[in-house]
Amino acid sequence: MAMFESLSERLGSVFDKLRKRGALNESDVAEAMREVRVALLEADVALPVVKDFVATVSAQAIGQNVVKSISPGQMVIKIVHDALVELLSDGGDGEAEGLNLSVEPPAVIMMVGLQGSGKTTTTAKIAKRLQATERKKVLMASLDVQRPAAQEQLKILGEQVSVATLPIIAGQQPVDIAKRALQAAELQGFDVLMLDTAGRLHVDNALMSELQAVRSFAEPADVLLVVDSLTGQDAVNVAEQFSRQVGITGTVLTRMDGDGRGGAALSMRAVTKQPIKFIGVGEKLDALELFHPARVAGRILGMGDVVSLVEKAAEAVEIEEVEKLQKRMEKGQFDLNDLKSQFTQMKRMGGMKGLMGMMPGMGKMQKAMDGSGIDDKAINRMEAIILSMTPKERSKPDLINAKRKIRIAKGSGTTVQEVNKILKMHLDMAGMMKKLKKMGGLGALAGMFGGGGAGGPPMPPPNMGGMMPPGNMPPGFNKFGRR
Repeated sequence: MAMFESLSERLGSVFDKLRKRGALNESDVAEAMREVRVALLEADVALPVVKDFVATVSAQAIGQNVVKSISPGQMVIKIVHDALVELLSDGGDGEAEGLNLSVEPPAVIMMVGLQGSGKTTTTAKIAKRLQATERKKVLMASLDVQRPAAQEQLKILGEQVSVATLPIIAGQQPVDIAKRALQAAELQGFDVLMLDTAGRLHVDNALMSELQAVRSFAEPADVLLVVDSLTGQDAVNVAEQFSRQVGITGTVLTRMDGDGRGGAALSMRAVTKQPIKFIGVGEKLDALELFHPARVAGRILGMGDVVSLVEKAAEAVEIEEVEKLQKRMEKGQFDLNDLKSQFTQMKRMGGMKGLMGMMPGMGKMQKAMDGSGIDDKAINRMEAIILSMTPKERSKPDLINAKRKIRIAKGSGTTVQEVNKILKMHLDMAGMMKKLKKMGGLGALAGMFGGGGAGGPPMPPPNMGGMMPPGNMPPGFNKFGRR
């Protein structure tokens, strides 16, 4: 399920009605606000937050400036967008709020939360991100002496993401481990020390006392509460208790890729008065994103999130690979190896559904996609078909006759019809590349859209042989969206 899918769908239908009406009167706006209220409550947003939000929007939307404006429907949507940004950033500018690392090293990041929230995995994800994107030297230490093998789990994760972990000494208590970790971080010149604390199945006095003791000793620059967004209102209640008893400086929402409602995200900032700093969007150790309130508001209202899409492209694409493919495309060349490369880039960027959610206006296509069976499994099947071909067949698809198609279908566990669809998709894209060459190449195409060279817009793909819907194909974006 895509992030905020159900909420985005409900709000989209409300605003479609407003757009169609043209001129609005106050009763039209009031009716729309009632529907917005219901949509937020169904998304599991906390009732006090819903009341404040609807009151704020209504006060601005029911006024002469809106009713008499040229496009009142659009005005109401803008007011709702701005109110969402304010709600998610507590009156801020809508930009992401990262970790507080502007302290004398090592900056201590203390991770807290209940068992099962994904705290240990999130610790490793953040550490990996700090090393990869901010070039920080990070040490992780597990203070969890309650859950069996918790310390071993962090050690294994550390090996997977190439982040150092504090050696385990059996029998030590949390504050003693924190003391040893801080000494090691100082002596070995680490920039950041991440303390993964113990959790419980529910909030209790013993847990809070332990966390308070660790916080008092370690004096962390950040205390991040990790909560499972799928628990909805329970996540908000947990955040309220941790905020009051331990004191947190930010939250991390895990499993946001599975939360179609989004109520926890919309309630969390209002309840804790602290920023959502990261969101977990998958199980893989690089499936972590900074939380950008303004971008999230855009996603909720179906406006897409092109900036995040470009950033994902920049992280996923290998420059040499891009330039190599670009040169081939400029010559009108495009074989099945190139098509497979497109699929690979799409998966690196979060898969079909993840990308569609960030493209403006694509939310409405989601149901059509679901009904057509177009998903990451379909992409995997198409990859399997290409991998079942010989290197010669991939570079020269014209060689693939009926006998070869039967062999490829058997080798990939698919059907001859699916093999034919892949070949049709390749023919369509190869034909498009030849047309592009006649038009003067990528630079000319970009110029038509006001762009410049390879930094221009995404390629407009053909109908993908019935296997994908027409529209801007996400992999094309990352081939031409970055030099």
